[in-house]
Amino acid sequence: MKKIILSILLSVISAAFVFSQNGIIREFSGDVELKHAGSSVFIPASAGAVVASNTIISTGFRSSAVIALGGSVITVRPLTRLTLAEIQSSENSQDINVNLQAGRVRVEVNPPAGTRSNFTLQTPSTTASVRGTAFDMDTDNINVNKGRVMFKGTGDIAVMVNGGYSSHSNPSGVPANPADVASSNLAPSAPVGASLPVTSVPNVDLAETGLITIIKYPDNQ
Repeated sequence: MKKIILSILLSVISAAFVFSQNGIIREFSGDVELKHAGSSVFIPASAGAVVASNTIISTGFRSSAVIALGGSVITVRPLTRLTLAEIQSSENSQDINVNLQAGRVRVEVNPPAGTRSNFTLQTPSTTASVRGTAFDMDTDNINVNKGRVMFKGTGDIAVMVNGGYSSHSNPSGVPANPADVASSNLAPSAPVGASLPVTSVPNVDLAETGLITIIKYPDNQ
């Protein structure tokens, strides 16, 4: 009985130190709208507006927003829609879960010293899990600027993408090997068309130009 009571007390104490945290719109430009949890309509955003859990953020053409979430910053690019599914903090950690439905975002995760940030960005086809890094991502592609990101497709396969590397999810939901992507980007561009064009030079004797050599055999051979 004493163990049960102690376990309950520990659970209550732990819950007391875990609380929901809100994000703040640090700045924005253009057409940016918010739909708060429980609401059926979007409202115009404003600098300093509070962004709580389950808030949907939508940006229009040539529009963007910068959202501060504790030690993390999300830059929402134009024509993007995302949901802040979870924002929770405890004494030494922060859990953030973002659902990206469309568009592109830039994420910078910089937890304060002595704390840990568990940041997860999910799209319909991919998942990125990070603990202190900066990266750009849309619904299928990721480019890591610094740090490391665990990148996963719709299946069970995940790859670690280091700073300076990229990956993407192929049609079968498997993430591309970052090293292969880097090698592909370094390869020279393929020529347009299936083969190199053939140039015809009229009225030129190729044998005289030295471009070809004609060997003549005796008639009896």
